[in-house]
Amino acid sequence: MTGVRSIRVASDEGHLRLDRWFRRHYPGLSHGHLEKLLRTGQVRVDGTRIKAGHRLKAGQRVRVPPLGPAPPRPAKPAPPPVSAADAKRLRASVLYRDADIIAIDKPPGLAVQGGSKTRRHLDAMLDALAEPGGERPRLVHRLDRDTSGVLVLARGAAAAARLAAAFRGRTPRKLYWALVVGRPREHEGRIALPLAKRAGVRGERATGDAGGKPAVTLYEVIDSVGDRAAWLALAPLTGRTHQLRAHCAALGTPIAGDGKYGGAAAFLSGEGIARALHLHARAIELAGADGAIVCIVAPLPPHMRETWRVLGFDPDRDGEPFADAGEQGAR
Repeated sequence: MTGVRSIRVASDEGHLRLDRWFRRHYPGLSHGHLEKLLRTGQVRVDGTRIKAGHRLKAGQRVRVPPLGPAPPRPAKPAPPPVSAADAKRLRASVLYRDADIIAIDKPPGLAVQGGSKTRRHLDAMLDALAEPGGERPRLVHRLDRDTSGVLVLARGAAAAARLAAAFRGRTPRKLYWALVVGRPREHEGRIALPLAKRAGVRGERATGDAGGKPAVTLYEVIDSVGDRAAWLALAPLTGRTHQLRAHCAALGTPIAGDGKYGGAAAFLSGEGIARALHLHARAIELAGADGAIVCIVAPLPPHMRETWRVLGFDPDRDGEPFADAGEQGAR
């Protein structure tokens, strides 16, 4: 037991996965080495063998064996500084703010997080939203790069823990607007089709696959132009990758501009109709800092606003989709 440590999980770390907790405390420990320590029982939580993806709780004890000298890690390139123009646009995009939350209107085309080929992304810009002397805002959920609309950020570690738990529990109510090519056979319905990665197709999701993860979406037609196109309200009851895009394609009505799932059939012809994805996170309802429910709404992005004009849709006549769907409020 010489050199073994028992470290208490701090109050602001209760939402972390075990592997991310190690990344925070022992940045020199590789994921492969951690997996070996877990397999051999040298790392435990409250005396119990655990997996790397286990979510910790505040107050738990993590058993950490002697780790030896940390191998050198290649230096990561520093993120580019936030430009004055990006900082100004980001501050102008704020839709709602309280002691726990900042909600912004994310534009289409902006990635939420970076990757090997993505240097410009929202996560690298969040210092622009920090108050002087305050904590840097934190991501608690995601939107696809090409999806616009409401994105919620936490204003500190404690708020991030609360909000991350709420999103994992699917308690916030989300409403999306989409333009689809064609019109669903039924005016409203429930799509319950599992989603799974399709091998060899660059991570694309396929519906109805055996062994896929459960995925459920409510939909309702708000308006349509004959059978050419329809404006849908969508309420995801689960949060799978590309769920709304895959489910709309499975209905036979792909989201306009979504060539990944709809192919050539996903593009509408006509002057003023952009080839960009027509999917917008219109609104979200969740508990604010004082516990009261707040509803945060984002206006249509320019390309969808122009499409609505061309097709004669009035965004002020959206009604109350899913008003009778008690399932969404009970999820």
